[in-house]
Amino acid sequence: MKKRKVCVLLILIVAVVLAVGWMRTDPEVRCTSARAIAENIAGQGMICLVEQSMEHPKAALTFDDGPDARYTGALLDGLRARNIKASFFLLGEKIEQNPDLVRRMQEEGHLVGNHTYHHVQLDKLSDAKAREEILKTNNLIYETTGIYPQYMRPPFGAWKKNLELRVEMMPVFWTIDTLDWKVQNTEQIIKTVEERVKDGAIILMHDEYKTTVEAALKVADSLKEKGYELVTVDELIMP
Repeated sequence: MKKRKVCVLLILIVAVVLAVGWMRTDPEVRCTSARAIAENIAGQGMICLVEQSMEHPKAALTFDDGPDARYTGALLDGLRARNIKASFFLLGEKIEQNPDLVRRMQEEGHLVGNHTYHHVQLDKLSDAKAREEILKTNNLIYETTGIYPQYMRPPFGAWKKNLELRVEMMPVFWTIDTLDWKVQNTEQIIKTVEERVKDGAIILMHDEYKTTVEAALKVADSLKEKGYELVTVDELIMP
């Protein structure tokens, strides 16, 4: 009984240490510090518990308005070289123009989602027209990849009330708008992300600009150096 009480006390001490460690800004410092303290307090037997508790922060790179014949391929090359999966919300009319890029996205493990057919503001359309914009694009994605999409990003972030029930899809928004389409400046895009990123960030970009592709890959390198795990957006929404 006495040994059991000692073990419980050690676990509580390590839990407190971990809670304090999480307040640090650098994930690598958190992990190293907590592991060292656990070794000092409880020995090797507690290391597995500590390592399981120290999950990396996560973020999702997401791209709208593609696929783009000029720049999406270069973005996919860069993501593949880094073993990073991203999320692409595609326009139906561009799917028809670039089916090979869409197939490549699917084959390389990226999330392929819907961004309507014509980039329309859904809350300004009738229910019937909104469904048509979404379902037509869904069908194109299915015909191109063999996978029926479950996620969509509404253009302008405008969503009709209860539309998710009528199209059986989950709308995906964002936590960081890089305004890459407006600034078209690599360093400014990077700065915006670095100033606002935190665990669970969903980063909005557009893969139709050269500056965005350059910025996205530099952001990916920077976040990985900081200990972030870059995941598809469904892993943040439905962990």
